[in-house]
Amino acid sequence: MKQLPLPEKKDTHQQEMESNWFKKRLPKLTRSSLIYTSIGLATCVLVVLAFRPKPILVDTKLVERGTLQVTVNAEGKTRIKEDFVISATVSGRLDRIKLDEGDSVKKGNVVASIDPLPLNTAVKEALGKLAEAKAQRQGVATLRPKSEKLAQTRSRISAAIANQLQAEAKVAQARAALAQAKRDTQRAQELAAKGAIPRQDEERAELNQTTKEKELESAVLVATSAAKEVEAAQAELKVLQKEQRDPDYLLKVYDAQIASIEAQLSKLQDDASRTNIYSPIDGRVLRILQKSSNFVSEGTPLIKVGNPKDLELVIDVLSRDALNIKPGNTILIEQGDNIENSVQNSLKAEVRLIEPSAFTKISALGVEEQRVNVIGDFVDSASFFGDAYRVDVQIVVWEDKNVLKVPLSSIFRCNGSWCVFVVEDGKAHRKTVKIGNRSNYEVEIAKGLNKNEIVILYPSEQIEAGTPVKAR
Repeated sequence: MKQLPLPEKKDTHQQEMESNWFKKRLPKLTRSSLIYTSIGLATCVLVVLAFRPKPILVDTKLVERGTLQVTVNAEGKTRIKEDFVISATVSGRLDRIKLDEGDSVKKGNVVASIDPLPLNTAVKEALGKLAEAKAQRQGVATLRPKSEKLAQTRSRISAAIANQLQAEAKVAQARAALAQAKRDTQRAQELAAKGAIPRQDEERAELNQTTKEKELESAVLVATSAAKEVEAAQAELKVLQKEQRDPDYLLKVYDAQIASIEAQLSKLQDDASRTNIYSPIDGRVLRILQKSSNFVSEGTPLIKVGNPKDLELVIDVLSRDALNIKPGNTILIEQGDNIENSVQNSLKAEVRLIEPSAFTKISALGVEEQRVNVIGDFVDSASFFGDAYRVDVQIVVWEDKNVLKVPLSSIFRCNGSWCVFVVEDGKAHRKTVKIGNRSNYEVEIAKGLNKNEIVILYPSEQIEAGTPVKAR
């Protein structure tokens, strides 16, 4: 094997000269090239970082299985199932009602009273007339009509004839007023048909005609009564004239008077027994309709009572939504202010009835809508509600407890289909899905997604397929 030549050894002086040369040249390279090189490298790093795409912050949600409810949202109000308006049982002066709204009442308690003195006085007067008629009947066999009685009867006939003439004049006046009202109605109908006057004026004219017709009927009845009074007075005169020869005939007259007084007395006694007004149920006073002392007619509403614990819901919904509602559907009554968690804070009720007849209602936007009342019964306690409280409700028309679902805010339209963005490996990927039932906040995924995939909520126009994203 050939031996390689060994390097020549430099002498000490030569090595010192080379070392000094490097020491003189090296500082120059470090101060110039090293600084510029560092600046260049830093600039390159900053440029790379600046132009590298940043992930978009997004809200995300896992695809999960759970309960989904399809609801009809509406406004309703509470209503006492059975409330009672207590009215005046007789005409008279009402004593001041001492109850206040909210007071408890028991069935049979006196809640109002009418001053009984006038009725009791009338009862006593009727009793006196009855005693007088009976006494006259007992002495009829020995009595004969006297000249004063005959004169009184003739005066009665004259007065009755005068009343009859006056009543007939009123009938003629009423007929004239009715004829004028008919002409006014005809003119109003013609003008309303042309749009010259509002419908209200036409209805007012028709109401005036109806009033005049009733006034004519009343006047005719008064005239007929006046004629009957004349006939009765004349008949009485004939009786008196006959009684000059046959006093026994008066027995029938007094029998009729006694029967009439007894009938009147019976009614007065019944009215006098009804001056105290009683509560028909156990409950509370909902409203005082006539608080102060005042003269009231029979049938005047005084107090409204009911049982506040016996409440129901009255919900008016659009008639097209009512087609999906069935008796037995669950009603969720929202409480609290957190809309997304409102279902957890809801009271439950149940649909009992969908009323068979719809009605027209003007919406807040001035649109006519056909609406239907849905009646519901509370399932949970509603003790903190009162009568006519406004409530926001959700009527559950469909429900499934094992539905693959995503938030409604995650889906969007794309190419005529529904799509979502899912997050995979830090990037957004668009997927086409098929949806099913939907609630106000969630939607059923029938096809296109699997459980535990991550979807993007509220996708913006910045997000496209492949866009880097990062969950907030």
